Amino acid sequence: MKSLGIDLETFSSVDLLKCGVYRYASSPDFDILLFGYSVDGGDVQVVDLACGEEIPADIVAALSDDSVIKWSYNNNFERVCLSNYFGTWFEPGSWRCTMVWAAYLGLPRSLEDVGAVLGLEKQKLTEGKDLIRYFCVPCKPTRTNGGRTRNLPEHDREKWERFKAYNLRDVEAEMQIQQRLSKFPVPEFVWEEYRQDQEINDRGIGVDMEMVRNAIAMDGRSRAELSAAMKELTGLENPNSVQQMKQWLSENGMETDSLDKKAVAGLLQDAPEPLKTVLTLRQQLARSSVKKYQAMENAVCADSRAHGMFAFYGANRTGRYSGRIIQLQNLPQNHIPDLAQARELVKAGDFDAIAMLYEDIPDTLSQLIRTAFVPQGGRKFIVADFSAIEARVIAWIAGERWRLKVFEGGGDIYCASASQMFHVPVEKHGVNGHLRQKGKIAELALGYGGSVGALKSMGALEMGLAEEELQPLVSAWRDSNPNITEFWWAVDRAVKECIKKRMPTETHGIRFDYQSGMLFITLFSGRRLAYVKPRIGENQFGGESVTYMGVGGTKKWERLESYGPKFVENIVQAVSRDILCYAMRTLRNCSIVAHVHDEIIIEADRRMSVEAVCEQMGRTPPWAKGLLLRADGYSCEWYRKD
Repeated sequence: MKSLGIDLETFSSVDLLKCGVYRYASSPDFDILLFGYSVDGGDVQVVDLACGEEIPADIVAALSDDSVIKWSYNNNFERVCLSNYFGTWFEPGSWRCTMVWAAYLGLPRSLEDVGAVLGLEKQKLTEGKDLIRYFCVPCKPTRTNGGRTRNLPEHDREKWERFKAYNLRDVEAEMQIQQRLSKFPVPEFVWEEYRQDQEINDRGIGVDMEMVRNAIAMDGRSRAELSAAMKELTGLENPNSVQQMKQWLSENGMETDSLDKKAVAGLLQDAPEPLKTVLTLRQQLARSSVKKYQAMENAVCADSRAHGMFAFYGANRTGRYSGRIIQLQNLPQNHIPDLAQARELVKAGDFDAIAMLYEDIPDTLSQLIRTAFVPQGGRKFIVADFSAIEARVIAWIAGERWRLKVFEGGGDIYCASASQMFHVPVEKHGVNGHLRQKGKIAELALGYGGSVGALKSMGALEMGLAEEELQPLVSAWRDSNPNITEFWWAVDRAVKECIKKRMPTETHGIRFDYQSGMLFITLFSGRRLAYVKPRIGENQFGGESVTYMGVGGTKKWERLESYGPKFVENIVQAVSRDILCYAMRTLRNCSIVAHVHDEIIIEADRRMSVEAVCEQMGRTPPWAKGLLLRADGYSCEWYRKD
């Protein structure tokens, strides 16, 4: 036996989407109902565990045999479920994920969608959702069903037979996907990265549940008090209703089309009383901080750790990770100067002290979310991240020498950029310091072909820049960065030539290939980015553009448009991702519990040095000679932003 294809159907009273597979599979009532499998691509067998059948002994042995590769779609689910079922933890080394393979090739992450895109002969059966709802989750007790809370095979034999057929078809569909993708295998080093991702998900991160529970209780009390105050001021039955609130504001002389965060902030600037107080209360009520605490409460397992928070290849255009369940990728920042004191008061459940010392309770709870993550076993957190990683990568690829010198000298890129743009010295908190903000917004908005619209969406006007300053700012940035600007259009030409002539092209050390209806971009690490069914089309301005099939902003499989600077953005973010993965591999023997964008969080022995971690993390990969990296870090007793 060389390979084993697996698909499970399971039951648990825990909500899988809310809580994640680790909590789901460790529930006391968790059970595996059906075990579909195929040995070495042979006929699919379905073991009906719910009706007393047993998995053959050689198949059970194969699960822990590292010489047998275990394949499944969303492999983490099968591995964690089987580990809990057998009471022995299956390490991820010999487990492979067909979903990761699909994502590596720019395809959707859902089995059903991949089947449709590839036009498989045996696609996932569409009735599966109804069958899963019937057999895999608790049901409501009714008079008709005799008050039961779970549907078993004997309650509907015909449905159960269809469910077995559904399980069998899933294994067949997964095998067909593998056959179709076999021309483009995932490199072994990417599977090594996946293995480490699984180890990090298995390890999990500690959560201070006492603090979490008290934060949820405080938020509930705060919301009740804020709602009561709003009701008293407005006389409205439901002051949370957008319609009722708009009407009330209108009756009090204030017209508005929207009550979103940005609109309310604008209205507050010159709102008279009592409108100002009402809008402030509304702003506080609108904070969704408590949802993160609830997500922690949902996800945390018996070991007081949250597991399974990272999706490998979650962003399949670049291969970057995405967040799941608690979503570490979008936590609010913390700016409270006495963070430790605020945290202790919440942990102690001292609502009155919090209300007295901090006027905005929802905002305070929001800023404390990070601090609910804690190291365990007397250890500490070491948090280290790359300094200006994307700015360094794009300067290195494009050969923008003045930027590389800034990084060599440990300078501030925002000051240096402003200085280059306005031809005057700029120092943070010093000479021409006011120009640094313009340098910063230009850096953040313009590196990938952005123009006036990009500056506006980055908040340029709110930061005090005038409309007439924006176009000159774009021109100044591009004039200051001729090599980066040339890099955009060199990539644009290389992509178009590759698609038109269906021949390999190359620029700036990056190779472009057209194979079997796919555009591949080979990065310095050897990893490839994939774009499905690329074509030359026409953009909204009548010019030539590149289109390809992908998952768009609507989460649907559709034709997307791109051009040089957008491809450059993909390339730079993908290279930055490869650097993070290289750093994580060099720090593999440290206990990495989480990573966020370009930051790594390690649960470390108290003797471990921050400097040693940063030195290791800042090492340049062998495939990126000449790229200057820098990692900065700090240690802490609970997670925070330094």
